[in-house]
Amino acid sequence: MKVIVGLGNPGAMYEKTRHNVGFWVVDELARRLGVSWGKVKWRAHVAEGRAGGEKVLLVKPQTYMNLSGESVRELIDFYQELDPARDLILVYDDMDFPPGQIRLRERGSAGGHNGVKSVIQHLGSEVFPRVRVGIGRPSGDGRVVDYVLSPFSAEDLAPVQEAVARAADAVQCALEQGFAAAMNRYNVRHG
Repeated sequence: MKVIVGLGNPGAMYEKTRHNVGFWVVDELARRLGVSWGKVKWRAHVAEGRAGGEKVLLVKPQTYMNLSGESVRELIDFYQELDPARDLILVYDDMDFPPGQIRLRERGSAGGHNGVKSVIQHLGSEVFPRVRVGIGRPSGDGRVVDYVLSPFSAEDLAPVQEAVARAADAVQCALEQGFAAAMNRYNVRHG
């Protein structure tokens, strides 16, 4: 079984914000797999499907971003056979890349992302695959919190929507061919 966790904040007021790009990717995966968000479990919305010949859980923690690790920990404790280094893929927004870029890694620090920091804290490890979707940085003296909790500009929205589709492609590739193959295929630098 594989678990794909998208990070974001619950509620309509956060739906279109930069910080919810992880939710956008798992929503796209749910659409592609033809599954719906029917379950609420481990303080998360959960959709269940199949890909790459095995069961796949799509997960959107409803704990708010900074506590996402609590939900992920409950899920991992429930399925004790899961090995996060092998069976988990975390999908989230990343300010280190411009809008439109994605990057896959098998391990790493939180890089200042509080949702990832919470997951690392609750798993006790930085070793788990992740797909990061670039959202860019605030300009000038803009505050990070205001930036991540605001919607994309009209200019940035189209490349981000394309990146969300590519991130979903990358996760599907990882499910079917393995995460290393997905990294080789989708870690392409853009202009």
